[in-house]
Amino acid sequence: MIKKPDYTPTDREQAFLDTVEDTKHQREIVNGLKPFFDEKAPDDMLSFYTNDEVVSLKVLKGTERDVEKRMPVKITRHYFELAQKSEPIQRIVKPSAAETTDLTGSEDPGNQMDFSPVEGLLHKYEMGLMYVVSTCSAHCRFCYREELIARKEVERHDGTVAKKGLAKIPEITAYIREHNELVKANGGRHPDTGREKLREILLSGGDPMVLNNSKLAAWFGALAEADVESIRIGTKEMAFYPARFDDAFFAMLDSFHEAYPEVAMHFMLHFEHPDEILAKDDDGNYIEDEQGFLQWVPETGRAMRGLASRGWLSIQNQTPIIKDINDDPIALRTLQREFKRVGGENHYFFCGRDIVAYKAFNVPIETAWQALNESQKGLSGIENHARLSITHYKGKTEVAAVTNEPIPGLPGSENGVVIFKLLRNALSAPDRGKVCIVGRNPDAVWFDDYEDRVLFDEAGLFEYKRFTETGEAPATLASSMPRTDGGCR
Repeated sequence: MIKKPDYTPTDREQAFLDTVEDTKHQREIVNGLKPFFDEKAPDDMLSFYTNDEVVSLKVLKGTERDVEKRMPVKITRHYFELAQKSEPIQRIVKPSAAETTDLTGSEDPGNQMDFSPVEGLLHKYEMGLMYVVSTCSAHCRFCYREELIARKEVERHDGTVAKKGLAKIPEITAYIREHNELVKANGGRHPDTGREKLREILLSGGDPMVLNNSKLAAWFGALAEADVESIRIGTKEMAFYPARFDDAFFAMLDSFHEAYPEVAMHFMLHFEHPDEILAKDDDGNYIEDEQGFLQWVPETGRAMRGLASRGWLSIQNQTPIIKDINDDPIALRTLQREFKRVGGENHYFFCGRDIVAYKAFNVPIETAWQALNESQKGLSGIENHARLSITHYKGKTEVAAVTNEPIPGLPGSENGVVIFKLLRNALSAPDRGKVCIVGRNPDAVWFDDYEDRVLFDEAGLFEYKRFTETGEAPATLASSMPRTDGGCR
């Protein structure tokens, strides 16, 4: 029988954990479509779906095009109330028959599972990403993690097929320690992957903020004791249920910072549209104060101020650009301006991925760039830091520019070009900063759509190989994986 590593908190860690208080939250979640089909949802919420929408969704139940099979349906009361005055917000959480019209796409277009040395952990870049939970308070229809949220089976690097598992403290901390010990013993670089110390961890999922304070604190303390220098929390909870950011939660953060002041903390929020943060009047217009400042939704404003008042942590926003939700320069400009005004930073906007049944949400790459570029014409230098990114197997890639004019002497550029730049690169990042230039294709939604018009590719976006052709774990990853039988490599 394989022996799994044990975990015992240190005295400092336990002292921190003893200060944590859990509170009960009433998210008033409505799960699934059945309450709406059977008219069992709260009376004031039944009108969320029109009769025609109910009929079209009912017809798909139990078929290959069942929208709940693709992505479970879930909404909180707070988000429902915002959606009453916002069609973009409705589109974020309301399923439609169009979702499953085209079921093509990849389970894992960036082959992220190639970089999973421990269950629940991705270690592709200089940081690690962990799946700590497989659900959220509500479910975005365009979610990139549909295979995790819907608990679907995915193919691993070794050819096995299984559902994605969640991260566990003993296994994760054992991996971090072993990796970092090898790095230290080898003069600052891992002997096989070339990576430096694993110093930053992102808690993701699902949404970590659906966990109670005790579970979050257990992760924070364990990671800090494993010598992690920086912790990120990826969350959309401030949009779905901002009351989660209550006094007990902030007290836990303060207690952690007091115990581990050397560990950085970053909140990676997910707001897709300004309607998620800005208050509206009964006519659907944003509310201004006497000085002309736009007013935030009260609960969301309190949550944001609670984070922003703690100067030792940072707050970033990142979001995909999605068809009929935020592919609008005015909405994007308002979102970036307001988020910066209250103390946040604009991090990334993303192009849609080539995942299963995503065609209903995809905005062409060039259209997304044009929308973001247009939105930033009205922003100041400190407001327009966000870049447009698309995830390639080789790493996070910026859509750096889209031109309208040909480049003299460059065949294939007659209608302009798209310039991609590798922002992050796997393992030791040997190709970071390299670029790829392709001839324009206004309909392109993924790299495949540019395959016949590659003009220059020092980044190797269109000529790359996965680590192994045999389906076996590559040596560069396998040799850095901790054993689970109690021994060492």
